[in-house]
Amino acid sequence: MRNRLLRSALGAAFSILVVLGVGSGVFGAKGDAQAFTEWPSVAAHTDATASGAGS
Repeated sequence: MRNRLLRSALGAAFSILVVLGVGSGVFGAKGDAQAFTEWPSVAAHTDATASGAGS
């Protein structure tokens, strides 16, 4: 009986999380905000003597 109660409670909690996740996805998709996904461009330094190598 105890296992059945635990399974029911876990099932209910999981269902609530799914509903909240779907709801936030549906209502959150209306915004125009997007993640900033561009990395800043940095020039690669290829001169070995300037970087301290070999000294």
